[in-house]
Amino acid sequence: MYNVAMNVREEVKIMLGAKCMTITELARQMTLLSGKQYSQSLISHKLANDSLKYSEMKMICKILGYRIYIDIDKIQLGN
Repeated sequence: MYNVAMNVREEVKIMLGAKCMTITELARQMTLLSGKQYSQSLISHKLANDSLKYSEMKMICKILGYRIYIDIDKIQLGN
């Protein structure tokens, strides 16, 4: 079962560990993929401050070979 207390920082660290990749290598791959300059310190800062954009998380998942799934069991509108 998914741990709702786990934050994005922990999830990215787990994914990186599973793929034996460093944040430095991730930053290099993100720079190549996006054309925007990413560094190890920038990614670490974004993870520590919970300021990683959804588009950046999608890019990280693409680089690491993961997919993001959103499962909505029930949607209630109104009262």
